[in-house]
Amino acid sequence: MEDVPSLVAQAREGRPRAVARLISLVEGASPQLREVMAALAPLTGNAYVVGLTGSPGVGKSTSTSALVTAYRRQGRRVGVLAVDPSSPFSGGALLGDRVRMSDHASDPGVYIRSMATRGHLGGLAWSAPQAIRVLDAAGCEVILVETVGVGQSEVEIASQADTSVVLLAPGMGDGIQAAKAGILEIGDVYVVNKADRDGADATARELNHMLGLGESRRPGDWRPPIVKTVASRAEGVDEVVEALEKHRAWMEEHGVLTERRRARAAHEVETIAVTTLRRRIGDLRGDRRLGALAERIVAGELDAHRAADELIAGLTGS
Repeated sequence: MEDVPSLVAQAREGRPRAVARLISLVEGASPQLREVMAALAPLTGNAYVVGLTGSPGVGKSTSTSALVTAYRRQGRRVGVLAVDPSSPFSGGALLGDRVRMSDHASDPGVYIRSMATRGHLGGLAWSAPQAIRVLDAAGCEVILVETVGVGQSEVEIASQADTSVVLLAPGMGDGIQAAKAGILEIGDVYVVNKADRDGADATARELNHMLGLGESRRPGDWRPPIVKTVASRAEGVDEVVEALEKHRAWMEEHGVLTERRRARAAHEVETIAVTTLRRRIGDLRGDRRLGALAERIVAGELDAHRAADELIAGLTGS
């Protein structure tokens, strides 16, 4: 058993091993998870969470690394959660993001963690929200969450970040048309990376047009900016940071930041509750109650919805 208070105290001091151990307890759904979360709760709520998403090949990892450099120049402590696809064989992550961010490996003001999705859809790992809390409590002022890169279905980051950054790149086919039904609806800041390639201006114009088609904004509403970058050369990265800070200031002024964080907490509670309930239902396989309900459905005495109501009532005592 881990000494959770000691781990939390060490994490607050910026000790990477303690941070790593706490995130491992979260990822592994340790029996001490509740104790960890209870200890961290009073220490969270200070970090600015930025999500970066986009299709594979747009340069998410390179952009994330460039943003880390920019924030470190400002003297801010930065945490990075880089979510990788799980191996279908081992269940682990490739950890390629950590390879691309190796320039920051020796910086004590940066903590980088790769997480496997473990089959969770939507571009994030199931434990990502609680891992964010660990980094927040450990004193990270900015937390960058880089998603898997699964394309237009990768919209879950919008419910986990304060600000969502959508990256695109020229020369990747009809990327905007392919993405408009998904990730183009969630961005607070849009970045056209690899802007030194042919077609970057056209991509930015098309993106601006697509965003304009769906606009129903009132005066004072946030209009997502479009920033062109060459992340591999750190060109345009300061402009991205400036756009992020403007969005944060706008959210604070209009009460949006608090509302987003409240919605994020509600979503986290709902996810934990549903997961717990699903686990309890899974434990019923072979149980007489579930078998009896199934028999009544087959006999036409009960429909599946009423059977589910009865099962939930039995599990919750309501």
